[in-house]
Amino acid sequence: MDQYLEFVANHPLLFGLLAAVVGAIGYTEYTRLTRKYKMLGPADVVRAMNQDQNVVVDVREEAEARKTGKISGARHIPLTKFKDRVTEISKFKDKTVIVYCQTGARSGQACNTLVKNGFEKVINLQGGVLAWESAGLPLSKK
Repeated sequence: MDQYLEFVANHPLLFGLLAAVVGAIGYTEYTRLTRKYKMLGPADVVRAMNQDQNVVVDVREEAEARKTGKISGARHIPLTKFKDRVTEISKFKDKTVIVYCQTGARSGQACNTLVKNGFEKVINLQGGVLAWESAGLPLSKK
């Protein structure tokens, strides 16, 4: 034990960095375990789309959606306007809401907003449109 204390005393910067990394990992795992929405890959999202009544929401910016297209039937509500426009889909609180963006990161923010607004069945497309395309699934340019 004395060697550990001596190491910490001699290398406070290294110990501080170790503590920061352990803290970051702990925070990431805590948020993953306590999130109130599901993270599903493209194949599982297609299954959910086929099984339940649902609404699909694209939260990418307008230019991104035009460039690559969107999942057929998806409603486009950019993340920058999502909090103001969440009322547009509030009538679907009893349905499954599938949210996606380009990579799956921004859509997590939208999923948190939906959960805070009383939506219970919320799914984030893990990997976003990039994963959707990689799986060979179609996108609509309309």
